[in-house]
Amino acid sequence: MAHIDCYFAPISPFTFLAGNRMEAVADRHGATVTYKPLDIMALFARTGGTPVPQRHPSRIEYRAQALQRLAGKTGMPFNLKPAFWPTNAAPSSYAIIAAQKAGDGDLPGLVQGILRACFAEERDIAEDAVIKDCLAGAGFDPALAERGLLDGAETYAANLEEAVSAGVFGAPFYIVDGTERFWGQDSIEDLDRFLAGQP
Repeated sequence: MAHIDCYFAPISPFTFLAGNRMEAVADRHGATVTYKPLDIMALFARTGGTPVPQRHPSRIEYRAQALQRLAGKTGMPFNLKPAFWPTNAAPSSYAIIAAQKAGDGDLPGLVQGILRACFAEERDIAEDAVIKDCLAGAGFDPALAERGLLDGAETYAANLEEAVSAGVFGAPFYIVDGTERFWGQDSIEDLDRFLAGQP
């Protein structure tokens, strides 16, 4: 059985617009998934990336067009300039880590709920009330937002170190069985083919 490590950031619009396609591929092939939220700005700093506001205007303009095209293609509601972006992604990441450890709710639903809150619902995913609402909506105890903060912080930091060591440089980033790497939502079809044993 294959295993997918999913490195992502709750403030990544491309992760949001991936929707549940990676999870559908994993289900189709019987693959397991571990979600590894990380600090995308720290990842950029470590791997040669550049935060969006610091990019050349041509790159910023192209990114905006690409995101709008992708939103249209997927049919997902999407705000190119959310009211609360960028925001502190650590609290929602800690909640995802705690929920994954608890294991008694819909983890993919939680991840997508937090991303949707940021990019489609104009809510600040750094706010405790928003995180608790997302936890409850995915069938988790909202108190997870307050428990295990130290463990969440340690895992969040460890995810970044693991990502750098594994060759991750953006989000979303999928690694199968620790070796085969797929960057971006547009590589999900390639992930599907790889898991099917196709070239």
